[in-house]
Amino acid sequence: MPSNQIDPTKWVDQYSDYLFNYTIARVNDRDMAQDLISETFLAGLKSMKNFKGDASERTWLISILKRKIIDHYRKSNSKKGKAEVHINYKDDESEGDWLEERVADPFDKTAEDQIQNEELGEAIYNCLSKLPEKQASIFRMKTIDGFDTETICNEFDITPSNFWVIIHRARTAMASCMKKDWF
Repeated sequence: MPSNQIDPTKWVDQYSDYLFNYTIARVNDRDMAQDLISETFLAGLKSMKNFKGDASERTWLISILKRKIIDHYRKSNSKKGKAEVHINYKDDESEGDWLEERVADPFDKTAEDQIQNEELGEAIYNCLSKLPEKQASIFRMKTIDGFDTETICNEFDITPSNFWVIIHRARTAMASCMKKDWF
């Protein structure tokens, strides 16, 4: 068979286990993984004529599967605020990571979403007010205001390692407080 020919009659036997392991690690749902693999095989059948043979069959199928996984996350996040899907991949021929970002329609909010967001904001600021002043200021600058580490270290005259200790302690205290007050 020439290198640019593919044989879909062997896909299930040759690639289904690999594709399943690849998918289950990314979606953590057995049924969804199987559905995505089925969709991948179907899409592969429909686009066989586009296979140029530049990559192996498996790599070509993985590239189709990656798009299916991203579509799955886009669909599942369609009614949530801003969602990011990070997919790290490594196979025999390539590795890297994808970042897919989708911003929902800001007008697609329910009254319940608005109330929940306001309550969450109040809980965060309540927990922030319980931190020691310096810790709260550093945490706020880094996490809420988005200042970089160097700027914060200069402002408070602290070392980067001291900064990360303060951030770690603040995050731990915030998580504990949020668990108690919000969750």
